[in-house]
Amino acid sequence: MSGAEALHAHLGGGITSVCRCWSVTRADGAVLGFTDHDESVAFDEISFRANSGLTAKALVQGTGLAVDNTEALGALMSEAITEEDLLAGHYDGAEVRAWLVNWGDPSARMMLFRGTIGEVSRANGAFEAELRGLTEALNQPQGRVFQPQCSAVLGDGMCRFDLSAPGYRADLAVEAVEDGRVFRFAGLDDYEPRWFERGSLRVVSGAAEGLVGIVKNDRLSNDGRVVELWEQLPAQIEAGDMIRLEAGCDKRAETCRLKFDNFLNFRGFPYIPGEDWLMSYPKRGGVNEGGSKFRTLLSEAFDGLQDE
Repeated sequence: MSGAEALHAHLGGGITSVCRCWSVTRADGAVLGFTDHDESVAFDEISFRANSGLTAKALVQGTGLAVDNTEALGALMSEAITEEDLLAGHYDGAEVRAWLVNWGDPSARMMLFRGTIGEVSRANGAFEAELRGLTEALNQPQGRVFQPQCSAVLGDGMCRFDLSAPGYRADLAVEAVEDGRVFRFAGLDDYEPRWFERGSLRVVSGAAEGLVGIVKNDRLSNDGRVVELWEQLPAQIEAGDMIRLEAGCDKRAETCRLKFDNFLNFRGFPYIPGEDWLMSYPKRGGVNEGGSKFRTLLSEAFDGLQDE
């Protein structure tokens, strides 16, 4: 008899002893278990702790491709879920599983929900996490976008550029940081100004390990190099923490060709007609032979390459 069948038989007996259990598997591999029973429950090598302060709202599920969703509520407890872990992003995208369990016989159980943690909000010593079902992955844009800029992410499977190549990333310790957003370095003089702009700043050690920020400005000043992020990192960063700076890309064809020498993998359409051309009309003094606009643009680009 399967666990679901055993649970069904137990529910049909009239007197029940059921509870709900949740497991949370973080990206770093840590697994936490919670239950709304007054005693801990164990199965699948997971100990589901009682009195953890975690509860769940009603689960909304539907047929077809409708997105299943629910929410989990809980208190921030130092021995279970801490505010520091939430701020550091350790629970972003964590896998969540929920069961209905016969606490008298944990082998009689049925999985009610499986998904990931979405948006997390915190207030007054408590948190509220949105739980997204497996069909959430289908609620993503598909296909390519026809635009002049590259649609790939620097270093991903479409771009194929190796960011570990010499000159495209720097590993160094934090020297000075303001508001978790502005970093100052005395070195990095070998890199051109704005080299890391639109790139990534990854924290590889310290309380903020694993967090990633996008570089807004990268400038050289009399005091050294100043790297500013678009948003403040949500965890404390101290002097001496190790970070990794990765070169940035503005998605233009010229940048792909000159900065990264990766034009063969460029995923944009630099010669696609713009809105001004689409709304234009024939002029008496212009060339109106009905030829290909792309051929004209390509010819002009080729002439520019020869001039270089």
